[in-house]
Amino acid sequence: MKNLLAWTLALTMGLSLCACGTESSSEPASSQTNVAAGELTPADQLLEDVRGTYDELFTVICDPQYDRIWLDKCEAIVGADMADMCADMLKTACTGTLYGEEAVNTYTDPETAQFDCFFINGVHQFVFDGSHISGLDENGGEVFSHEYAYVKGFSLGGMMDGYLYETSDENAGEFRYFLMLPDTPGSTYHIEFRYGSDEGALAQYNEGAYAYWLAAGIPADRDEALIENVIGLFAEENLAEMGSEGEAAEEKPAA
Repeated sequence: MKNLLAWTLALTMGLSLCACGTESSSEPASSQTNVAAGELTPADQLLEDVRGTYDELFTVICDPQYDRIWLDKCEAIVGADMADMCADMLKTACTGTLYGEEAVNTYTDPETAQFDCFFINGVHQFVFDGSHISGLDENGGEVFSHEYAYVKGFSLGGMMDGYLYETSDENAGEFRYFLMLPDTPGSTYHIEFRYGSDEGALAQYNEGAYAYWLAAGIPADRDEALIENVIGLFAEENLAEMGSEGEAAEEKPAA
């Protein structure tokens, strides 16, 4: 979520906030080298670290039952007067329903831009099992199921670095490639990824077939603590600058 929201806020509000998740300073490509014998490469380790079944992150954490958590986390950073506005801003930025050329054609006014962080192509849940990735529809039926191998380090829009995996299955269609960002449930309480058939388009964030889209998942076996943690991290890293500016203004003596 970190650079994702920074993109969105920069487009919609002229702001440049830190957000939640992956820094572009990570070095997945070069980190594949010099791995000791018997150790997993960082790309393989990531697939181990994200093992599990995932639901859509924002479908879960934007449920009204968690509104109080959003408000409390935002209020702790920006104060009571701005908490409601900031909570709505954070949620709205990542709950768009358009992506690809439709989004490009719609978001001609930057103030209307949103990111779609939901699952696409008929997938309701993702199952990561090492190098095997599969997707289930809302009835539990299998949408796809393939083995994947690491291809190379990959940059999304020059702002978010991750690992590109590809399946050798010729019938994979829109599940041929997976771009996995380094977020894991153990580090940022969620995962972020992209998938598709066009490697070049997967590298673009505001144009092409996957414009304004980045999937975000949360473990299906999550507990309430994990939900509170991911909302808290999202708010803290996105609103820290606003909170600092507010504190500075309060501390500045009146003229």
